[in-house]
Amino acid sequence: MVTDWIPFEDGRYSVPEAFLMAAGNAAVELQNPYIEIFTGRTGKRWLKGGSLVQNLLMVELMEESDELDILLNAGEDFGFLMQSPEIQAGKVFSPLVRSSLKFMPTEPWQALTPAEFRQLKSALKLISPETC
Repeated sequence: MVTDWIPFEDGRYSVPEAFLMAAGNAAVELQNPYIEIFTGRTGKRWLKGGSLVQNLLMVELMEESDELDILLNAGEDFGFLMQSPEIQAGKVFSPLVRSSLKFMPTEPWQALTPAEFRQLKSALKLISPETC
């Protein structure tokens, strides 16, 4: 998706916190998340991102809902909600294995104030290997 709403320069940025969320606030914490901003040949800006995820937890999350959102804390009061991004993930289902997850927005993300981010984060019901 072409994006003119990205407040960052071209580059790859580590994201301190990111969560994959389903309906009912069920969520999985993403490991080593990042976003990448780049300018295409026509001068339009694009965003994509990635992380590691325990696939078994993602499968558990998808039992809650087929529609998933991503909550990102990009640091320095930059919080974002990415609704229904395009998601690609590995297909390894061993309980302890993590594989890569890639995402790309399908619409502009929603900028969040620090208070809005904290409110959404505090409402999350994290799924972990212990809760599966």
